[in-house]
Amino acid sequence: MKPIIALVGRPNVGKSTLFNRLTASRDALVADHSGLTRDRIYGTVKLEDSSFILIDTGGLTDYSDNMSDLMRKQAQLAIEEADLIFFLVDGRSGLTAADEAVADNLRNVGKPVLLVVNKSEGAQREMVAADFYSLGLGEPQVISASQGRGMSLLMDSLKQALPSVIAMESEEEKQDSSNTIRLAVLGRPNVGKSTLINRIMGEERVVAFDEPGTTRDSIHIPFEKDGTDYILIDTAGVRRRSKVSEMLEKFSIVKTLQALEYANVVILVLDAHEGIVEQDLHLAGLIIASGRAVVIAVNKWDGLEKAEREWVTTNVERRLPFLHFAQTHFISALHGSGVGLLFKSVKQAYSSAMAQLPTPRLTRILEDAVADHQPPLVHGRRIKFRYAHLGGKNPPRIIIHGNQTDATPNSYRRYLENTFRDVLKLHGTPVMIEFKKGDNPFKGRKNKSADHQQAKRHRP
Repeated sequence: MKPIIALVGRPNVGKSTLFNRLTASRDALVADHSGLTRDRIYGTVKLEDSSFILIDTGGLTDYSDNMSDLMRKQAQLAIEEADLIFFLVDGRSGLTAADEAVADNLRNVGKPVLLVVNKSEGAQREMVAADFYSLGLGEPQVISASQGRGMSLLMDSLKQALPSVIAMESEEEKQDSSNTIRLAVLGRPNVGKSTLINRIMGEERVVAFDEPGTTRDSIHIPFEKDGTDYILIDTAGVRRRSKVSEMLEKFSIVKTLQALEYANVVILVLDAHEGIVEQDLHLAGLIIASGRAVVIAVNKWDGLEKAEREWVTTNVERRLPFLHFAQTHFISALHGSGVGLLFKSVKQAYSSAMAQLPTPRLTRILEDAVADHQPPLVHGRRIKFRYAHLGGKNPPRIIIHGNQTDATPNSYRRYLENTFRDVLKLHGTPVMIEFKKGDNPFKGRKNKSADHQQAKRHRP
């Protein structure tokens, strides 16, 4: 097992900046605001011939409110998971009462702690470290996460602190993970995405709080169920562009779109109590544009009367006709009803999106489709399709070659998409049709012949 290291400290000491520096990523949101990281963010750090898992956590505070308590609980879970703790403090601010409170907590944990003094830009190391010896946590490691100062010494201290835990990556860990299903959970704010993730995981892995926009990062969570490996992606709630005013929320939308691009399958979470609103349609459009396979989860289904359930079912069918290929499940993430059935549809959608489709079979389906319903005439000539082949997966992209294919109307394109999907029994994934127009081998031949005859007449 790779060793696990947790980054802890009070808010705004630079934990996420150090996380991004060590993981060579921008997986944690970073801005000049305190309390930005609320969930546990996981990343992998490469260290010469070994690697370890790094966890970024929310800031630990000494005051109590609903959100602070939840963030503190997430940080405590990360501490329990960790083999080593990086305790970050702010070298510019000096030692604070909040730092002393965190130190007292860490001393009671009984795990190795490295005291890391961040934000040392433009100051002498000894001066920055002086205040923090009183914490009794050993030699402070003075760094600047934003500039990279002191990182090599920090890594040397890490290797000394974990001599029996740092291990080389096994060949099994290096093996291709192409069979892992990357599953994104997408939805507008407060529809229950994090609650659904926690229900699937069987633990409070991400903060679930009754307030829109609780999740600001997209969280990647490795997971195994019934012998299948998954990476669950909990995304930030996406608001309409006109409602986005904070820079942080704009970052969250970018993370959500990146998660959509990264995913194989998307669970689109809807709120049964509110029905389908414009934001849901916008998200569904993004999924269609990305070409990702999709499963629809209508959440908060419990407690609805029969007439209300009939209205919701009709509303989904009426307002999301372009997702007609997706399987719809009516669930309660809070109580767990219907959640287990999601995975059958997810696996089916993934298999369809990644299907290997041989050229002879695609061409036969195309020929049968044309025989049943001829393409239209263009300038008195019939559009002709010659053959079809697979041009890509996730989603299946079928390339059709022929003459005058650029004149194929959208209605006939949709007919072909539905035909391929039905015959191939593809469920939960869009099918992309791309037309290629073949060159006319006789084009220009008449003119060349005429030029030849004219030149022949002018010979002496």
